[in-house]
Amino acid sequence: MNIDLHTHAKWSKNIDFSYDYFCNMIQEAGKSKLDAVALTEHFNTRRFYDIYDTLDKCFRYEGDHYLVEGVKVFSGMEVDVREKGHILVIGTRENVIKVRSQLDGHTEENDYIELSRLLDLSDEMFCLKIGAHPFRELNPLGHVNPELLRRMDAFDLNGRDLHHYGLEMENKVVRFAESMGIPVVAGSDTHQPLQFGSLYNRFEQDCDTIGQLRNAIRQGKYDYRISEQLHTKVQSAEAEQSQYKAQHKKNRVIA
Repeated sequence: MNIDLHTHAKWSKNIDFSYDYFCNMIQEAGKSKLDAVALTEHFNTRRFYDIYDTLDKCFRYEGDHYLVEGVKVFSGMEVDVREKGHILVIGTRENVIKVRSQLDGHTEENDYIELSRLLDLSDEMFCLKIGAHPFRELNPLGHVNPELLRRMDAFDLNGRDLHHYGLEMENKVVRFAESMGIPVVAGSDTHQPLQFGSLYNRFEQDCDTIGQLRNAIRQGKYDYRISEQLHTKVQSAEAEQSQYKAQHKKNRVIA
């Protein structure tokens, strides 16, 4: 099973959720030979709950995932914590929503939740906890208490970081994870359809539940693949995202 564990449903967290855009994203995921994705939209995106309300209305939910355009979509979110890092929380739709409901008072930078509390909430709800892009300058994790970091299920080898910092970032993340005794999983961090397939995880067995995902990661029954087209995919996606943002800004000025 090929799965991307860090994906977004919007090109900006400041816009409403678009059903058509999301379907286009997932169609492209399928074309990129992905069998599954974890939908880890920003927890403080505009009208977060609309995303899962729409998925509930439009798609079948079986096991612990939605089935969209033939692709499994596992529920999740990307959460900012007080320590400045980002954490991917992946679980059943009910449990992700329960964790998110505890973050309603923590959506602004000065009020982000402490990492220890987020880890506790995630554990209570049996969610996967993945430390996102641990060496990104704006959202690092390397300075965080190692005891907290060892509670992660994995660290994120991030497609955007491999593009911007260079492929040597892989070795940096792997060494860091090994020092913590934590595995590394791949996530494209895509906000655009074009970026799917830049890197992904290849699981030995098909997974339908969060428990199966967790066990496969813990047992090391997977590897990850980095596309030779990674730089082209990320660069093209970011160029398109910039065009969308410029047009959106222009439309707001006209309005």
